[in-house]
Amino acid sequence: MKSKRAWLWVGLAFVLGLVIMGGIAALLTNIQTRKAEAVEYPLKTVEIANRELDPAVWGQNFPRQYDTFKKTEIDTNETPFGGSVPLDKLERYPILKRVWAGYAFSVDFNEERGHFWALTDQKETERQEVVKQPGACANCHAAEAPLLIEDMGWEAFNSTPYKELESQLHMGSTCRDCHNPDTMELWISRPAFKNAMEARGVDLSKATRQEMRTYVCAQCHVEYYFKGEKKELVFPWEKGLQIENINEYYDEYGFKDWAHKETGAPMLKMQHPEFEMFSTSLHYRSGVACADCHMPYVRDGSVKVSDHWLRSPLDNVNAACGTCHKQDEQALKDRILIIQNNTAQLLRTTEGALEAAIDALAKAKAAGLTDEQLKEAQNFHRQASMRYDFVMSENSTGFHSPQEAARVLGNAIDLARQAQIAAERLMAPAQPTAQK
Repeated sequence: MKSKRAWLWVGLAFVLGLVIMGGIAALLTNIQTRKAEAVEYPLKTVEIANRELDPAVWGQNFPRQYDTFKKTEIDTNETPFGGSVPLDKLERYPILKRVWAGYAFSVDFNEERGHFWALTDQKETERQEVVKQPGACANCHAAEAPLLIEDMGWEAFNSTPYKELESQLHMGSTCRDCHNPDTMELWISRPAFKNAMEARGVDLSKATRQEMRTYVCAQCHVEYYFKGEKKELVFPWEKGLQIENINEYYDEYGFKDWAHKETGAPMLKMQHPEFEMFSTSLHYRSGVACADCHMPYVRDGSVKVSDHWLRSPLDNVNAACGTCHKQDEQALKDRILIIQNNTAQLLRTTEGALEAAIDALAKAKAAGLTDEQLKEAQNFHRQASMRYDFVMSENSTGFHSPQEAARVLGNAIDLARQAQIAAERLMAPAQPTAQK
């Protein structure tokens, strides 16, 4: 009996030894495989020509990034206040037709889709039929823009009518917009951003890689205007990035986008000032970059890569937020939505104040009051509308800088009511003289 037991233990030890050896072999094989992955990454399949725009060519060397970048074509992701579904914002928020009355955005304003669609959406917007856009409009919507600027020169590119350039525009955002094809380093491919930062005294040659992970986005996600007869694309940042600084800049320059159809006020249409809004935030001051949240790092085998499916962090909360904020996914989503819902409520309140201001000014004009008489009220309307628009057209519904968004909208409500009061005072009948 003892002999049988001894042999049983010997057998079990032998089997256990085989299992352990097999596990070690598998582990060594896995380690070797991961090392091989790391050595072969990135691939060097093709040489990237200096003027190469096609992401598929770049993707031969960077397949992991390319596989995620292709997902920017997906236009079915919807968040409570955004996403990639091209919904009609004028239908969702009908008041915008009055806020922008007389301007092209009152005709067509849709939720933007992903970067893949940047050019398509611009070519198809009905605003093209309302306003004869300059070539400068292609700056951020077409991958060909930097090459055309090289070939034509900055001034000629900006001032040439968009329709004359349209046949040369074929792609939306591509790899070359953000990456130097020779070194693959992040770079600035758009002159307007370089010019604006130089005007602010910022030396881009000293920018850190982390700063560049915001700057490449700030080439396009900003407020801008077309300056002078040459329609030069300019970012109005010389006095600072807050709305008051931008307001002062435009007032000093004497610029307006259009005259409001109902009130006659000289109006300013804010574009999409994500960088300006984000620059006032705690995240920005803490060194967080746009890419940290919109292109978070992910693991693919042994390789850490930046997810190039640029989208709302709400679609990717654990990777976008969870790296720093150690909470469960639902808690993080709730935190975001509280901010956005509060901002949305303030936006609706501001719209009510703007509508009252427009009503009062329109009534005053119908009664025969002149623009000179209504100048103060019109200026209040101009300031209120651009502050509302600064938050409304900024694509985070307040999340990029919650306190700043609330401050700006509070100011907008006050200015809109001042516009209303100023117009109503002019309409008030003269008070009878008191009898002595």
